[in-house]
Amino acid sequence: MTTPTSPLGARGLRALFFAVFAGGLSYQGFAAYAQTLIPNTATAGFQSTPGGPTRTVRSNTVTVPLLSERLEIIKVADRGAAEPGDSVSYRLLVKNSGSSPVTNVVVTDTLPLGFKFLNNSAKAALSTAGSPETPVALSSVTVSGQTITFTYPILQPQQTLIIVYAALLSPDSIRGSGRNLVVAAAKNPAGGEVRSNEASALLRIRPGILSDCGTVVGRVFTDKNFDGEQQSGEPGIPNAVIFMDDGNRVTTDSNGLFSLPFAIAGYRSGTLDLTSLPGYTLAPNLYRIEANSPSRLVKLSPGGMVRMNFAVTPTFREGQR
Repeated sequence: MTTPTSPLGARGLRALFFAVFAGGLSYQGFAAYAQTLIPNTATAGFQSTPGGPTRTVRSNTVTVPLLSERLEIIKVADRGAAEPGDSVSYRLLVKNSGSSPVTNVVVTDTLPLGFKFLNNSAKAALSTAGSPETPVALSSVTVSGQTITFTYPILQPQQTLIIVYAALLSPDSIRGSGRNLVVAAAKNPAGGEVRSNEASALLRIRPGILSDCGTVVGRVFTDKNFDGEQQSGEPGIPNAVIFMDDGNRVTTDSNGLFSLPFAIAGYRSGTLDLTSLPGYTLAPNLYRIEANSPSRLVKLSPGGMVRMNFAVTPTFREGQR
């Protein structure tokens, strides 16, 4: 490209615009299989003086050949969300949209972190518009790390190769993106490469039991023998209030039970509000000194569950006045 000499200079150039109709193609041996020549032109306009008329300069015409081979690929999953331990099925559709057959079709699918291809799960079929699917055998299925490669010998014009396979989610999947990418490539009759668009499928990963959170469960009950454990004949106390270290306020049900789901893992503490239990006081524990406190300290593991019990006794104990 050359720059014409102009008396305008940078200051006198009020407007400059281009209208370009072009596409980029990378291919080999295109000449023998080009069916249409697309003209590629450009125009540039400028004003020689501020507010003056716009002058238009048109470039020479360059022709771009349109290839007769074209691959299209689509990928879908059988679900939108999953968690570690689940399996997901993927369906790939590779279509030869051109007018010439393509050979040595190679489909490269890259799984996200934590996804593992299930051996012997890959199945394939061929389909043409208006006809049912016909099961076929893939030439090969290879796995290298997170990359799966499927190959098939030949795909006729307007024919679609359908590949279905399954993958298992490992615990590492919660650290990945959940998005995998797939692309197809093949050879045209002249030996040049034809590549498809890049398709992707996004799976939302739920943490499941591998969540960073856990659950705190417990009970408030009448301890008659002061051992800190609830036995038969030691009823739960309803409407007792427990304050957690993070500010949560939990109230026991009619059986004296409570639970706090989605609690952040780590050391957690809870305190029994004795003012919510008129007529009751903390029961002494004859076996564990640390239980003689209205507070409890527990260690909650990610995705785990921990118990936090409180034993109380009537202010006027049985047998006393």
